[in-house]
Amino acid sequence: MADMGQTARSIGKRVDRTFAFIDLSGFTTFMDTEGDGPSVDVIIGFRAVVRRIAGDRGVRVAKFLGDGAMLVGVEPEPLVETVVEIEACIDAAGSVLPLRAGIARGWVLLIEGEDHIGDAVNLASRLCDMAQPHEVLAPASMVSDLLVNTGHEGLGLHQINGFAESIDLVRLVSPEEFY
Repeated sequence: MADMGQTARSIGKRVDRTFAFIDLSGFTTFMDTEGDGPSVDVIIGFRAVVRRIAGDRGVRVAKFLGDGAMLVGVEPEPLVETVVEIEACIDAAGSVLPLRAGIARGWVLLIEGEDHIGDAVNLASRLCDMAQPHEVLAPASMVSDLLVNTGHEGLGLHQINGFAESIDLVRLVSPEEFY
């Protein structure tokens, strides 16, 4: 058993990362009403936008999740700006489905160099689930002077499923929308 513990410690380590979950609101209903062809077209367009913007900003697309994606960044600012830009791009393109997103940052367990486990991952996912169409939600603690291309609107304390303490949330927006 000592060997298994040693192997587990060498495979996983704690890292500080920022996570985003993004999702096309209403995709299931769209697929039910419009069918496979238009649904595939929407997904292909969505994924192309995500890959292009994330790639331009050095943000990793950890995985695509059907009509959504999980993004990972080492620094929070590029990831936040990536998500806000993706939402604005999807909206400006006149997409039939709006984007919603949740972002969180924190120390997580990195396993085998590619899988992340921890509260920050869970919080980002739950914030995405809470977000309304066109909304990007994040903890207020993520707002910093380094977010020069992103505005924010305070939403106050919210109880998030699975978290004991209420979390002060903000809605992140592009500067054009905020001012």
